[in-house]
Formats: sequence, structure tokens, C-alpha cells
Amino acid sequence: MPFKSNFKTLENKILFSKCTCCKKSSLNNFFFITHRLLTSCNFAKNKIMKPFFDLSVEEMKSYGYKIVDLITEHYKEIENKKPVTTASREEMDSIFLQEAPEKGMPADKVLDFVMDKVIPNSNISSHPKAFSFVPGPSNFISTMADSLATGFNIFSGGWIVSPAAAELEIVTINWLLKMFNFPVTKGGGIFTSGGSMANLTALVTARRIKCGDDFSKAVIYLSDQAHSSNIKAIRVLGFKKEQIKIIPTDLEYRFSINKLKNEIAKDKLEGKKPFCIIASAGTTNTGTVDPLDTLADICEKENLWYHIDGAYGGAAILSKKGSRMLHGIERADSLTVDPHKWFFQPYEIGCLLVKNASWLSNTFSEKPEYLRDIEGNESEINFYDYGIQLTRRFRALKFYMSIKTYGLETFKEAISYNIDLAEETEDLLRNSKNWEIVSPATLAIINFRYNPLGLNLSKEILDKLNQEISARVVASKEALLVTTVLQNEVVIRMCLINPKTTILHVKETLNQCSQYALEILAESKK
Repeated sequence: MPFKSNFKTLENKILFSKCTCCKKSSLNNFFFITHRLLTSCNFAKNKIMKPFFDLSVEEMKSYGYKIVDLITEHYKEIENKKPVTTASREEMDSIFLQEAPEKGMPADKVLDFVMDKVIPNSNISSHPKAFSFVPGPSNFISTMADSLATGFNIFSGGWIVSPAAAELEIVTINWLLKMFNFPVTKGGGIFTSGGSMANLTALVTARRIKCGDDFSKAVIYLSDQAHSSNIKAIRVLGFKKEQIKIIPTDLEYRFSINKLKNEIAKDKLEGKKPFCIIASAGTTNTGTVDPLDTLADICEKENLWYHIDGAYGGAAILSKKGSRMLHGIERADSLTVDPHKWFFQPYEIGCLLVKNASWLSNTFSEKPEYLRDIEGNESEINFYDYGIQLTRRFRALKFYMSIKTYGLETFKEAISYNIDLAEETEDLLRNSKNWEIVSPATLAIINFRYNPLGLNLSKEILDKLNQEISARVVASKEALLVTTVLQNEVVIRMCLINPKTTILHVKETLNQCSQYALEILAESKK
């Protein structure tokens, strides 16, 4: 106990106290509270005033500069690193699995452990030879902007908590609305964690606008090439399997319009209520853009909500070739774009744009008593009223700072370069006797397979051959190059949205693939 106390009499109940740190005493307990808070008493120094988590200024600077040095060195040396890492759960458990420590350890030791064990056991999605999935090229300005947003711990949910954060989200959303020719005054949007959350937010909104509280007969339509996040969102919303109509695509992997029309007509005759079509503006598999104008016509005729998932390909609107392919995107009711893909932002930042901002606020706005003092006026947007999250990080800052620093022109040039690089890769493959194009270069994605002329290999052998080529490339850790399946064929897929990737990186990887193919074919003859 910090105080030694005894009662002199039970009648007056006056507590006589003596501070055990400096031996001062008084009949007034309040004296000790003030004394210990405001004087140099050791108790004040060691018990009350000592912060739990603070480091000294020198310690913070040393630690922070060390991290900045590590990040800049990574950017400098990224091409000299291997993009792939592999490890089993057992291997990871052997390194990391332990109880939470009761006692701490020096911050530098923890950082050294992370740099030795965590970072090397993570793929480098921004590597020039990371060709698979959708790479995350990122940029240094946005990386530092994220550090600022996190360092100052800015809450980006309500206007009154951070008016600048809300204003920058309004400004950057307006930039995106203009890019896609959405109405700026009436339209709106919100930054999300990624495309999955943006798609979910869009479909929650669509269901409320088109179905109200009863969606038991509602039907939603999407193609067999639509991103899996849409199916996940639909299931999260409680739709049954029979309410989800997956429409086959044509030979170019686009929405089959005739089959879609047939399905809508059939559902209406059966008393169901078609309410939404999800189109793709750049599918993950092939980069294909659905016939956006034609689908818009159908939505207008049938009074359906039109959502376009442009999480991958939407950014191509900044290039001349991409803009032509995305014609009709401006006719969507809602549009998903993913800045942490082709807008070169670090994870996480997705985005949903809508033609009418009130659709979002009318869907997600709640007015609990504990938020009544921060509502503000209608122009002072509380973004927690536009989506699912109440607590939100300051995602807009990195998008704002990178565009202000580099300018839209740089983004346009980078995206155009990526599209041209994929087309150059296609030319390279077509001029080879060993490679077959399965899906041509479309929005910087190309699919192909090793199928040398004259060998007449069966489908089964070709599937195994290309799967094994991919497996050996990944095992070498020299490139991240995996397969997908198109028209029931195993194919190798390249996504070329990294501005650091050159045709030399592509050639080196294709040469590596060819070498492995020869080895596999030779092994099969033994």
C-alpha cells in the first residue's frame, strides 16, 4: 500500500496519512492526490506519470529511421530478390507458435526477428516477376502516406472527428467519379478494404433499392467468369442457391447475351423477380470486358440494378485502349474499382462508386444516441453512413498523395505501358513454334500453354505438362507463374500490371518455362 493510515477516533473518521515515498503527512487525503500529481515525489515519477507504451524521442527516431531504411532498401533491391516463398504450416508453427509473453523484449530485437523470419516468408507481390493472381505493384509515396495515416491514427469514419480525412475522401471519390463519367454532384462513393467489400456494399444497396425487405423471389445474374467475391457477397446476403443464376460465357469469355435474356424471361414467367445483373470490366482470368452497353440496355428495359465489377480492369479507363474497351461503364448504377490493383496503391484500398450518393446513406445510415453529437450537416459527410464500417482507417490519404505527387499523366503512361507489354508478349508467343495462345492479351492479361508444333500431344498430356511447368517455375522461386483453367484446359496465365516488369523479365521466364518443358518431356520418355 502506498499510504500508511490509521483512525484517531471513530467519531471524526479523519484519515491521517503519510506518503511512504517522501514521508510528508497531512490530515487531508486530497493533499496526497495533488502532492503526488504535481510535485517531484518519487511516486509521481514512477507510478502515476510514467506512460505505459511511450518511447523516448531518441528511441522513436532510431526505430522509425531503421524501418524507413529497410523499406527503401527493399524498393532498391527488389529485383535482386526472389518473388516466391513456400512453407508448410508445420514449418511456420515451429518458428512462430508460442504463448503471448508476459515480459517484453527490446524493440530492435523484435524488429530483427520480423525481418529475419516474417518478411522472407512472404511472397513479393510487387516483384517484376510476380505474374500471377493480380500483382500489387504499389508505390513509395503511398507507402509513406499509409505510415502517416497510421502514425497519427486518424479516424476516418465521421466528419467531426477528422474533417480533413472526410474531405480528402470526398475529393478523391470525386476524381474517380469524373474518370468514369459518373455524376459528381449527385453521385458518390466510399473507400473500402478491397473489391470484395465494395461488391458486398453494392449488392446490399441494390437489394434495398430494388427489393425492399422482401427478397424471397429476387434473382441475380452473373457470368461464369465473374469474380468469386460476388458469389460470396450474394451468399452473405442470404440469397438461396436457386436465386443465383450463373450464365455461361461465349468463346471469348464474355456474358452470353442470348442465354441471359432467355434466363430472365424464364424467371419472370415463373413468377420470380429479376433485380440485378453483375457485369465484369476486366475478369481476373482473362481480362475480358463484358458487353457493357448491351447489358445496360437489358437492365434499363427490365428495370434491373446494373453493377459492374471493375476491381481489376477499371483503372484501364486512364489509357486510350482501355477506355475504348470500357465504353458503357458509365451506365452502371454501381461500380467497383480497386486502387490497390492497377492504380498502384499498397493494400488495402478498394472503392465503390454509385450514381446517387443517397442510395448509400439511405441503406447504411443509423442514428444511435452516442453519435447524435457528430452528425453535422448534409454536406459534411460521415462515411460510416455510406458503408458497413463505423471505424475506418484513412485510406484516401495514400490515393490523394500519390496522385498529387506523380500526377494522373504518370498513371496513364504506366497503365498504357502495361497493356502494350502484354500485347508485345502475345506477339512473342505467336512467333514461337512451342507456344499456343488460348486467350489473347486483354487489359494486360494473357493466357497461353506449351503445345509445340508437330508433337500432337493429347489434352491430358498437355494439361499435365503445363501444370508441371508452372510448378517447377514456382519451385525455383525465380518467378510467380501459376495456371488457370479455360474451356477445360490447363493454361499458364500472366498478369502484367507491374510498371517495373519489362519484356526481358517476360523472355527470361518464358525461356525458363521452355527449358522445364523439354526436361519434362524427356523424363516422360524414360
